[in-house]
Amino acid sequence: MSSKEALNPLAVAKLLGPSTPTLDHLIRFLNTVRGTDKVLMFIQYWSKVLIWFVQRRAPPQVKGALGVAARIQNFAGPVSDFRILLRYYGLLPMVQYMNYIEYNPPATSLALNIERVQNWCNILYYPLEHIYWLGAHQVLPISEEKTNKIGVWSCRFWAAYVVLEFGRLAEQYRGLRDRETRLLKRIKAGDIEMDEDPEAEMASIRAERSSLFVNTMINSGYFPLTLHWSFEAGLISDVMVGLCGGFASIFQIYAAWKATA
Repeated sequence: MSSKEALNPLAVAKLLGPSTPTLDHLIRFLNTVRGTDKVLMFIQYWSKVLIWFVQRRAPPQVKGALGVAARIQNFAGPVSDFRILLRYYGLLPMVQYMNYIEYNPPATSLALNIERVQNWCNILYYPLEHIYWLGAHQVLPISEEKTNKIGVWSCRFWAAYVVLEFGRLAEQYRGLRDRETRLLKRIKAGDIEMDEDPEAEMASIRAERSSLFVNTMINSGYFPLTLHWSFEAGLISDVMVGLCGGFASIFQIYAAWKATA
């Protein structure tokens, strides 16, 4: 009987077993706005690379291949729009975080002030991006010239945030290095309290260092994008936009996946 049930197409889900931790994790990941956004980010940017590859491989007279590229673009466009729509309420958690760091500041005053300026960059970036999108889709009666200028200025504030993020990451690295140095000195000197767990502290430092590396990779992918979009004429090709954004998306997905473990 059990053999028949295993072969029953209506009970095929049983093959997953009584426990599905990976599927549960995937559902948690996709149920978050962050997880959904990063998957869409991956699609949005790598589609540019795929379009470039298809167009490069296909001779100009091969209409079928060019049609494939057009269909990929037709899919990537709405994905990009949806990601912007997901950010429409982004100001609310931003204001919440601005309040949070005032009562729970980072370790140094420099890190605190960097984050304060970053938050104000985002406060300016989000509304400008939203106005740009509404103007580009002719929801707001804004001329194309003004719409493009608004888009450029929104990206300039994003670029300022990204540049400041390198400073924040450097300050975080310095703090981690100092923590590790002090801990190693105390371990060597035997200056450890009874209720302390140096192994757990070292594991915490390693975890923060791993997170620091991931965030540095993400920021490194964003940096050329923000510079590119800060100029009306742009600076890099569309395929390079895809490569930089795709690179960042891989680390973004990794970080979002770890956060929902």
